[in-house]
Amino acid sequence: MDWFLILVSCISVVILFVVSLYFLVYYQHPDDKNEAWLPKITVLLGMMLAGATVLLLPLDVANNEGYSGCDGWDTQFCGGIPMDLIWDIFYWTIPCFVFLLIPFMTFYYEADDGMLMAGTSIGAQPNSKLCEAMKYQTAVVVIVGAIFTTCYLLLSDSSVPIRAYEVRDIVNDSWTGTTNDGDFTLAALGNITDTDMSNMLKTRSGNEDLIIPVSIPTFFAGFMAFIGWFFFAIFGGIGMASLPLDLVLAFVNRPQHMSPTEFADAQMMIRNKVNELVDQGELLKIERDEKNNLDPDAKRGPFSRFSKAGREERNKLLEFKKAVYLLEENVDDFNACSSNYANYNPLIPWLYLFLGIFAVIFTLIWLIQIILFVLPPNPIHPFVNSYLEWFDGVFPMVGILSIALLGLYLLLCAVHGCFKFGLRFLFITLHPMKVNKTYMSSFLFNIGLILLCALPVVQFCVTTFSDYARYTTVSNVMGTQVQYLQFFSWFWESNVFIYIFISVFGLTTLYLLCKPKDTSESSIGLKDRILGRIKKR
Repeated sequence: MDWFLILVSCISVVILFVVSLYFLVYYQHPDDKNEAWLPKITVLLGMMLAGATVLLLPLDVANNEGYSGCDGWDTQFCGGIPMDLIWDIFYWTIPCFVFLLIPFMTFYYEADDGMLMAGTSIGAQPNSKLCEAMKYQTAVVVIVGAIFTTCYLLLSDSSVPIRAYEVRDIVNDSWTGTTNDGDFTLAALGNITDTDMSNMLKTRSGNEDLIIPVSIPTFFAGFMAFIGWFFFAIFGGIGMASLPLDLVLAFVNRPQHMSPTEFADAQMMIRNKVNELVDQGELLKIERDEKNNLDPDAKRGPFSRFSKAGREERNKLLEFKKAVYLLEENVDDFNACSSNYANYNPLIPWLYLFLGIFAVIFTLIWLIQIILFVLPPNPIHPFVNSYLEWFDGVFPMVGILSIALLGLYLLLCAVHGCFKFGLRFLFITLHPMKVNKTYMSSFLFNIGLILLCALPVVQFCVTTFSDYARYTTVSNVMGTQVQYLQFFSWFWESNVFIYIFISVFGLTTLYLLCKPKDTSESSIGLKDRILGRIKKR
C-alpha cells in the first residue's frame, strides 16, 4: 500500500473539513448562529462530500499510475487503495444526501414559513414541523424510488461495443477462431515482425455489443449523472461565462470615496428605494391575508404552488426578493464608499481581479480542451492531456492538483450560474451566498445543486482527460459501463449535454456583453401591479 497516498488523503479530508466549517461559519446568518444544528451538520458533510467526489478522480489517477509504479493494467489495487469500493460508497452516499437528507432538512427548516409550506403557521411546534417535513419527504422518496426502480429494471444493462478479431494459426496457416479461443502457439510468435503480427489478425465483419448488467451502485452513478447533467449543462455554461466577468467587475466597480454632493444624492436614492420596497412588502402581505380571508379553512395542497395562482404569487415574491437583494448590494457599496470607507480593505478588489484572471484562464482552458479533444470525432490535439502526462513523469503532484482545480472550478461555475440564472430570469428561488447573511435554506439548496453536479463533473473530466485517466477505476465505470447504459448512452455518445453546455456558454457571453449589470424591475411598477391585483378582488 502506498502510505503517501493514504497520508495525502487524510490531509485532504482535514482540509475539506476546515474549509467547509469556515465557509459555514463565515456565511451563516446571525439568526442561525445557535439554531438549526442538524441542517448545519448536513451542509458541512455535504460540502465535504462534494469536494471529496471531485478530488477522488486525482486520487484514482495517483493510485493507479501516479506514485505506485503501476504498469497501467491492474486498475483496482495498484496503489493499494480499493478505489472500486470507495467509488461505490460515494455512488450510494450522494443520492442519500440529494434525495433524503437535504430535502428533509429543508422541509423541516422551512416548516414554519407559510409562504413555502402549505398548512403550516409561523411559530409551529417542533412536533408539527417534524410531521410536516416527514409528509413532504415521504412524497419525495416514493416518487424518486418509483422512478429509480423502474429505470433500473428496464435500463440496467450496458451495451458496450467491442471489436472482435480472428487469429491466424501460423503453424497450420489457417484462421482458427477469435482472440479468445485461437489455438496458435507461443513458440510461433518468437521472432515475428509488426507486419507478421498485422497479418495474424483480421477484423470480423462489423462490431459486436457486449451486454453487461451493471450493479445497483453503478446504475445509481449513471442515474445521478444523467439527472445532474441537465443542471450542470445549463448552470455550468452560465457560470463559465458569468463568474470571470463578475469577478473582474467587482474590481472595476470597487468602492470609491464620494464627495458630499454624491453622498447626498446616493443616500436619497437609497432611502426612496427602501420606502418603495417597504410599501411593496406591505402590499404583498395584504394580498396574502386577503387570499386567506376568502376561505380561511381551506388548505393548499402540496402542488398548489404549481397552479396558475401559485406561480403568480411565487413570481411576485421572487421579484420582491430580487429587488431586496440588489438593494442590499447597493447599501453595502454605499457604506463601503462612505461610513466604512476608512475601514475598507483596498486589497479585496485586487483579490477579485486576481481570481478573475485565473477564472478567465480556466474558462479558456476548458473551452480549448472541449473544442480540440471532446467534440471532434477524431481528437485534433490532446492539449491538457499532454500537459498532465508530461508532469506525471516529472512531478506528478502538479498534474493531480491541476485536474483537481479544474474540476472544482466547474462546480463553482455551476453554483454561480444557478444564482445568476435566478437573478436574471426569476424561474428559480434566489439563494445567494452572502457573508453573515445566508440562511440554512440557501445553504441546503446550493449544497444540493453542488452534489447533483458532482458526478457530471467527474464524468466530464473522465471524458475530457481520457488519455490521462485511462487506467483509473472511475474511467472503467463512467467511461464504459455508465457511458453505454441503455437509453442514457445516446445523450453521452452524441455529446448532447456538452453541446448544450457550449451553446449556453455562448449565449450567456453575448447576453452579458450587452447587459453586464444585474437590474431589478422598478419597485413602483411592481407595486402598481400588486395594487391592481388587490383592487380586482
